[in-house]
Amino acid sequence: MELTKDVMYKAIVSKDISFEGIFFTAVKTTGIFCRPSCTARKPKIENVEFFTNVKDCITSGYRPCKVCKPMEQLHQVPEDIQKIMDELQQDPSLKFKDFDLKNRGTEPSSIRRWFLKNYGITFHAYQRMFRINSAFKKIQSGESITHSAYDAGFESLSGFGDSFKNIFGVSPKKGKEQNIIDLHRIETPLGTMIACATDKGICLLEFSDRKMLETELKAIAKIHNAIVVQGYNKFFKELENQLQEYFSRKRTTFSVPLHPLGSEFQNKVWKILQDIPYGITKSYKEQAIAIHSPESVRAVANANGMNRISILIPCHRVIGSDGSLTGYGGGIWRKKYLLEMERGEQSLF
Repeated sequence: MELTKDVMYKAIVSKDISFEGIFFTAVKTTGIFCRPSCTARKPKIENVEFFTNVKDCITSGYRPCKVCKPMEQLHQVPEDIQKIMDELQQDPSLKFKDFDLKNRGTEPSSIRRWFLKNYGITFHAYQRMFRINSAFKKIQSGESITHSAYDAGFESLSGFGDSFKNIFGVSPKKGKEQNIIDLHRIETPLGTMIACATDKGICLLEFSDRKMLETELKAIAKIHNAIVVQGYNKFFKELENQLQEYFSRKRTTFSVPLHPLGSEFQNKVWKILQDIPYGITKSYKEQAIAIHSPESVRAVANANGMNRISILIPCHRVIGSDGSLTGYGGGIWRKKYLLEMERGEQSLF
């Protein structure tokens, strides 16, 4: 699609998030600039101009919008909420009530809306989930059920047992036999990513707004015969560090262990994807030739679409034979950004 003024104006009117990162809207009458998905009242088309990066907006005299905050990372966790989440990570037995939040200068309704939008549950439900997940991990590591329950802030073993069975489908006693996949949120310049890992490596890395994410989480749970829980995994810190270096253009390859699981054909395609060098693109046809199956272009494209480990297994480096940016689960705008960043053409946020 040609990025004409009419196309961009239609995108801001419909608050189309798929155009995030492709352009910014500057409003002549107010002197502010916004994201395409900004929810603020829309100006008339004759009162707007469009820019492809933040730098041009600022040097042209525009200020960032206070509603959509175009200078911040998309879906970035607010600082006050991040601090609370870090404290819960250190001590899952903590219980933040509305009174505690107000004393910290955080409005309970705001944090409730943020968790509903980003997690699909309230903040208090998140705390309960985090406590039970923490206890589950301790039981998995060999600690007693009693210590695990009370360390996580539960006041009775019966209440702990009921909560445990409601969430995991098994009693705490059988929890030790259950396989688990750890889940963790990671903030990047292109938005929040959801990472999952087993004891062997990263098995999923997707953007949180990917439409197929819930289906993919169910798929990896079924493939690994496991329960997906939010919690610590030894590979997450390494993954975060390497992603930060990648987006800062200080890393071109990844060494964090991966644990993809697919058919023999899919694994072969994913291995070839990892062989595509940083800053280089290949066509589906070239990818099919690389696995010595030139007639399997469509099957290769389908296997790319089934890749659940974005960026690390770089399916964004595969384009159409005519050079077009074909489908990408994280959104074409992200694919465009990643390719331009790797070629040194994209200004960083």
